[in-house]
Amino acid sequence: MKNQTMRAVAIDEFGGIDKMKPRQLPVPEVAGDEILLRVDTAGVGVWDPFEREGGFAKDFGMRANFPLVLGSDGAGTVEQVGARVHNFKHGDRAYGVNFMNPKGGFYAEYAVIKADNAAKVPRGLSTRDAGVLAVDGVTALDGLDKTLHLKAGESILILGASGGVGHLAVQLAKRMKARVLAVASGQDGVEFVKRLGADKVIDGHREDVLKAAREFAPKGLDAVLLTAGGKAAEQAIAALREGGRAAHPNGVEAPPVHDGVKIASYNAEPDPQTFAKLNELIAGGPFEVHIARTFKLEDAAKAQQALADHYLGKLALVVS
Repeated sequence: MKNQTMRAVAIDEFGGIDKMKPRQLPVPEVAGDEILLRVDTAGVGVWDPFEREGGFAKDFGMRANFPLVLGSDGAGTVEQVGARVHNFKHGDRAYGVNFMNPKGGFYAEYAVIKADNAAKVPRGLSTRDAGVLAVDGVTALDGLDKTLHLKAGESILILGASGGVGHLAVQLAKRMKARVLAVASGQDGVEFVKRLGADKVIDGHREDVLKAAREFAPKGLDAVLLTAGGKAAEQAIAALREGGRAAHPNGVEAPPVHDGVKIASYNAEPDPQTFAKLNELIAGGPFEVHIARTFKLEDAAKAQQALADHYLGKLALVVS
């Protein structure tokens, strides 16, 4: 792939949406522990504007390599494999996470990614759908599994259930054999999450979260996963039993602390074990990764603007 160029959307400095420009850039070179993907789809995450504004660079004390290609997750076909990588071969379908990679992200025709931050696309899932799965899937699973240690038979409330992380968390929690009370956004959100198999779904904008939670788990909820903050999050925490536990990804507004319950914040940590478990749970039956709208690569700025609209699931850039 030496000396070849690719279409990409990049920034020359951190800042507003106007900094995003379609570019022709060199295809990044592959190191020994990396793979090169020909990108099919890139996820457009609610955290992508924070990356564009320089928030992650500041938080993690990283120097950006401009021009910086944006885009933290995506999927495609393996084009090239580094010398030390043995779990991927040319032609494999793969998806993964590329936070603040100095070689650039997924808003491009090609992306280099550490093999440990990637996985093969599970059978039964299209490459397109896998393009929006990595960050939200790892965030959902890390919340349920590593942070909440959710067990079969436990009751869990998932707030923001019709969003990117939430709609995956609902399905994963059901695969883990939990009882799921889902709080969705709007009537369309409620219909959508019912289809995903939650035991009970309510509209967080119109219904009383605390009342619904007490009906669902009269002795108190075992667990709560918050992918959104605000009043509904406070009500969800209030519905926990003594010794109950709550988790929220960093970046979601933390609810006030309550006596007798554990509230933990966490970062999504992509690693081979997490991807293996995620793939195994997804492979357990029909699984929906919902793309609300797709945009062309050149329209990445429009896609980031659309993050402010009401939508279900995820937004995506279709690259190839």
